[in-house]
Parts: sequence; structure tokens; C-alpha cells
Amino acid sequence: MKIFKFLLFLGITFALIILLDNSHKIGSNNIPPLGKFLDPFHGFWQNADREPLQFSEDHILPGIQSEITVVYDSNYVPHIYAQNNEDLFYAQGYIMAQNRLWQMEFQVMAAAGRLGEILGENEQIQDFDRLQRRKGMVYGAEKSAERMLQDPELTKYLEAYGNGVNAFISQIDEHNLPFEYKLLNYKPERWNILKTALILESMVDDLTGFDNDLENTNALAIFGAETFNLLFPERVPNIDPTVPTDLPWEFESMELPEGDENYSLLKSYNVVAKPDPDNGSNNWAISPQKSATGNALLASDPHLGLNLPSLWMMLHLNSPDYNAYGFSFPGALGITIGFNDSISWAFTNAPRDTRDWYAIDYKDESKKEYRYDSGYRPTKKISEEIKIKGKASIFDTIIYTHHGPIVYDKNFTGSGTDLSLKWGGHEGSMVQKAILLLNQGNDYNDYHEAIQYWDQPPQNAVFASVQGDIAMTIAGNYPLKWKGQGKFILEGNNPRHDWQGYIPKNQNAFQLNPERGFVSSANQHSVDEKYPYWFYSSKIEYYRNRRINRILAEMNSITVQDMMSLQNDNYSIKAEEILPMLLDTVNTAALNEKELEIINNLKQWDYNYNATSTTPIFFEEWWRETRELLWDEFDRKEVLSKPNDYVTIHLIKNEKIPSFIDIQKTEHKEDLQELVSISFKQALENINEWSENSEREMNWGNYKNTSINHLARLAPLSKSNIPVSGHADAVNSTKGNHGPSFRMVVEMSSPPKAWGIYPGGQSGNPGSPAYANMIDEWAEGKYRELYFPSTLEEAKKLFEKTQILTPEKE
Repeated sequence: MKIFKFLLFLGITFALIILLDNSHKIGSNNIPPLGKFLDPFHGFWQNADREPLQFSEDHILPGIQSEITVVYDSNYVPHIYAQNNEDLFYAQGYIMAQNRLWQMEFQVMAAAGRLGEILGENEQIQDFDRLQRRKGMVYGAEKSAERMLQDPELTKYLEAYGNGVNAFISQIDEHNLPFEYKLLNYKPERWNILKTALILESMVDDLTGFDNDLENTNALAIFGAETFNLLFPERVPNIDPTVPTDLPWEFESMELPEGDENYSLLKSYNVVAKPDPDNGSNNWAISPQKSATGNALLASDPHLGLNLPSLWMMLHLNSPDYNAYGFSFPGALGITIGFNDSISWAFTNAPRDTRDWYAIDYKDESKKEYRYDSGYRPTKKISEEIKIKGKASIFDTIIYTHHGPIVYDKNFTGSGTDLSLKWGGHEGSMVQKAILLLNQGNDYNDYHEAIQYWDQPPQNAVFASVQGDIAMTIAGNYPLKWKGQGKFILEGNNPRHDWQGYIPKNQNAFQLNPERGFVSSANQHSVDEKYPYWFYSSKIEYYRNRRINRILAEMNSITVQDMMSLQNDNYSIKAEEILPMLLDTVNTAALNEKELEIINNLKQWDYNYNATSTTPIFFEEWWRETRELLWDEFDRKEVLSKPNDYVTIHLIKNEKIPSFIDIQKTEHKEDLQELVSISFKQALENINEWSENSEREMNWGNYKNTSINHLARLAPLSKSNIPVSGHADAVNSTKGNHGPSFRMVVEMSSPPKAWGIYPGGQSGNPGSPAYANMIDEWAEGKYRELYFPSTLEEAKKLFEKTQILTPEKE
């Protein structure tokens, strides 16, 4: 019996060893080896109950020239004081890795199409990795790295940053690895300049990777040019551009290239994944004349995906040449959005189309040559190995033309015709240099010089200074296009369909100290029709910008609190413009008492999307159902985009779409009243179904269900159902997993004062008190003071927690 028990326990022991020391697959989920993860001496326990930020007070580091002091304030923001620039960026890399190493590397792996190496076998992950390779993410990052390496000073700083990251990686032992490395059972790689370029490339992709060229081509083929232009106009009445002009531009514009509108009217039945079309932002600056204190003011809130660890980290960088504070991308140098002693700067996405698709006609099935003009050009084939953790690699052959890589083909998307991608993200960028020059800027001239290095992504760069100047520049490298070029699939064999050059950067639209006393942008049309160059985008914003401009135009003696209130404004101009029509149109005679009560509540609604209110739910569902019934002609096997809300409302009010006011699944020809009444009833059914199936109280915050997901979609490390007000079309632009990734207000006093908040925390460690400690304050619209001590002595007087980085003795 004793032998039997011994053998039984021995068998159980071996079974546990096998279970805990190997990965397993349960359903579609890959379960990593749990032995190391559960190890009490090296596993996830070591990541719990730490200091808010991971650091020890003293570190001896190879490669730095002088002692560096890092002071941590009560917001857990590192204030880095270095005696030279190379040490400054070395320390930035070291401190960033100390707190965000896993995030930095995960975002690089995602950009490069390498997630399968760490997440294992999963069809969606494999498709994502293949798409990243086919879009040419590494190709574009390599072009940027090549350009950056041509600048000796920038190269020194990039190398210093990488050395700082690698110094941390060399020092960290297994039990102190970030939590996710233990859970997913892998170790960090060394950092290099290409990885910084990939971080920047991923942001270019996020902000320029949305287009509707295939959908537009389908719509043109199905509905014809007249209807297409009615439903998808390039300009609509009453727009409020970022840079309004009363007079023609003074520069002599370039001659526009000769056009050729012989488009490839291909039918497309699927499209590759695209970034969120709401990736955008708000920013504005107020002149001293409109400011209560006589100092210029600047506001910024970039609207991006909400993730943990947070997309940003707050930093203060100080050396003899730098004294900048603000929000930095983990993996990139400097302060991306922020301020220094003299100037402040911020960005929103400028809606410009820098992605075009070309139909490729090969000479034969070998695809070694493709037709171009009157002859043929050779293709270049690259075999991409896509590694999968625990499984054999898969290989994908990617063909390059002079336009760019083939993304759509029979093997990947099932497309009958191969489509090649021409993208500004493949041109190589010097954005990193622009950021560092802004960090050092002293006045408008320095800002203007820095912006000349901004290539991709297209951005509205706002500026304010202690001298009282405010400005806005539509910054970027924009292809020179003939009218209509790039709205539809282009012919890859037609030289006239190629990009013919770029608009000179000194002819990009800008404003300096306008008479109205403010500049602002919110992803609307960049310019009006007086601008001599044609441009296009399929994701113009029509509501936030008009609300911002309406409020700013009405206000004088604007305070910092006014700026904060506007950033948290939940008012919807869209609801203001369409709800009265819906209420006037619905057939109230066919409604019961409860339904009439809902109608009465909607009539009294103030158009604010407050989290605790229920009324926004009824409008939101009603309008969604109205759109679905109105545009049901677009529900086809071909991929199509429906007209946007602004155009839809304009067409309804002007009675320009009677043929579409008809529900396709019925034999009866409905009128507008019938359609609106049916959509109201369907909206109530949807809401009742949600209420019956939800355990949460019915209010807008719960219905919207704003969530902040862990980057690897690890549910226990995510935050769901955050009770935050706002709407995608409100200035406080929040929705399910998207919204203001931070809010910042700066007063350009001397020295500047600033306040900010973001939905996360400074630490990337889920076991840290600083991992998600600002989420509730962000949701409530609160701000924290951003401390800006200009000297180390001043910082030490304010805060006690310091970290000393000492040069290694020779």
C-alpha cells in the first residue's frame, strides 16, 4: 500500500511538472507554462505590492558621462536632470524601460507583424502579422531609420536612448521581469534604432491607415457618378475649416498634374482591417487678448484607442539644452506633446489622403513583371517568415511594385486583382527630429523651423508662446494630386495615376495670430476652397470643431478652468441638428403612453451626453436605426461605406434622397414619416432587450460601456464599464474603447503652468499603485497640476524620492 501511495504521488508530481513546465492549448486559447509564472520567488508575485514606480535609488551604468539625477513627484512623474544631451536621452531610455519595457517591445512586435512569436497559434493573430508585413511596416520604418541616420546629432541621441534601454535590460534579472513576460513566457530583445522607427511607424499607420478607396470604387460602379457625388461630396455647406481664409493665398502655387479619370472599377468583397476612423484629437490656443490673465493658453486632448499600460508617459527632460515637460511615446525620444520654458505645442490629425491603391496587371502568372505605360517593369519578391510560438513558421511571399507592396491578392484576401499600396508611411520620416527641435524651441520661428521636418502623419500643429504668439500649421508631406486622384482604385499601369510630386512645405496652410483671437482644430477640413491644391479624405469631422469654435468665439477673458470645461464638454451639435426633425416627423398618433413619455423626454433633452442620463440612449438608438433603414441599399455583398451623418442630415433636410427613403425588405414604398416611426419602434425594442439582459443600471455611461483594455487583451488587467460622459461627436469624444488619451491645458506664463490627466498611470506594472490610478479622475473630468521645476535644486525641495544614475568607473 505504501508503495502504491508513493507511486501515486510520484505520478501526480510528474504530471504537475509536465503541466506547469509546458504550454497547452484549450480551445482557441494558448496557455503558457504556468510553473515559472506561479513560482513564488521568480513569478508574478514579484510584481505585486511594489513602489508605485520600479526603481532603486542608485544605479551604476555603463556609457553615461556624468551623474544623472531623477526626481519623482507626487504624480510619479520622473524629472530627469542630466549634464549633457546624450546622457539625457540615455536616461530617458533607461527610465522608460524601467517602467514600460514590455509595452515598448509589444508595440514594436505588433508594428513589425511578430505577435505570433509571443502569443502563439491563432488565426486572427496570423492574419494581423501577415497584414503588417504586407502593408510594409518594417519597410517604411527602415526608410525612416535610414533618413534619421543621415543626421549625426540625431543618430547620437537615438543610440544613447537605445543604450539606456539596453542597460536596463542587461541589469534586470528574471524575477524582476515585467509581469507579461512571465505570463507569456519570453524575454526581452535588445533595443535598436529600427525599433524606435517602428514605434513612430505604428503611429503613422494609426493616423493615416484609414481609407475608403475600395468602398468608393464599389459605390461608383453600383450607383454611378451623379449619385456617388451626391452621397459622398468632397465639400458640404457650412463647414468650419481649421485654417479659414478671406483672401487668396499669396504664394505662387505649383501647376497641378494632368488628370486621367479612367479608374479601375473593380468590385471588392472584403477589405483589410483598418484603424479606428475616429482616431483624431482636439487642440486649440487662445491669444493673450482673449485670456483672463493676458497669457496665451493651449489645450490638447488626442483621441486614440484606450489601453493599459497607457499609450503615454509623462516626463520632464532637463539638460543644458533642454527643459521640456509633457507626454512621451514609450520607445520614442523627447516630449511628443508638451511645453518648455518658452513654447507649447500639440497635434491633431489632419484629414489628408496619403494612401492610394493601384490595380496591377502582370505580364503572366509568374508575376515577375507588371505592365506599366507601354512596357513592363520587374517586380521584387520578398519571402516573409512569420514565426509562431510553439509551431512551425508560415511563409508569405510579398510582391513589391514601384507603387509599393501588394496587400490584396488571391492568397491573402481572395481578391481577383492584385492591389499595390502607395503610402506616405513608406517615404521615410524625420518626425523624431521635429519633436526634438520643438522641445528646444524658444519662439514662433523655432516652431516654424521644427515643423518643416514633419513628414508623416499629417497633423494640425498648434503653438503658443510666452511672447503671446499663437499659431496653427497643417504640417506634413502632401502628395501633389489632380482633382479626384486617390478617391478610387487607380490603374497601376498608368503613369498619370502616379504621384507627381509633393506640395512645397512652405505652401502648407497656416495661421499666425488671427484676428479672432484663437486657433483650433478637430479633424475637420483643413482649408476652404480658396486653397489652390486639391485634397481629399474619407473621414472628415463635422461636429466637435464647430462646437469648439462656437464656444471660443463667444467667450472672452478665458480662464484655465474654461479650457478644462470645454475639453469635457458633452454637447452634441449632431443631436441639435437632427433630433427636432425626427420629433416633428414621427407619427405620434400611433404611439402609446409610455412611448409618448419618451418623446416628451427627448423634446426636453439639452443634447448633453451625461453618463448618468438615460435620454441620450433613446436618441442614439433612434438615429442609428433611422440610418440603417435609410441606407439599407448599401447592405450588399460588395463592401460599401454609408454616407456620413453630416451628409445624411443635410440630404434629409433638403429632400434630396427620396429614392433611398424606402425599406428594401418590404414591398410597400415608405415615406419619411413611416421610416422614422418604424425606426423609433425598433430603437425601443433594442433598448428593452439591452435592459433585460444587462445587470447594470440603464444610463448612458453603462450603455456606452467605455473600457480600457490591456494591450494583449488580458481581461484581468483591463478596466471595463468606466462611467464616463461624452460621445464620439462631442468635444469630450469618448466611446467604447476610444477617447481622450490625455487632456492637457498650459498657461504660457513665465514660467509656464500646466494641468493634465490621462486614463491610466505612469507604471506599466499591473501590480503597481500607479498602473491605473488616474482613470477615475480622468472619467470625472478632473486634472492634476503638472509640476515643472526648472532646476534640480528646486525639484529636490519639492519632492523627496530621487534616483541617482552614476557612470561606471573605467
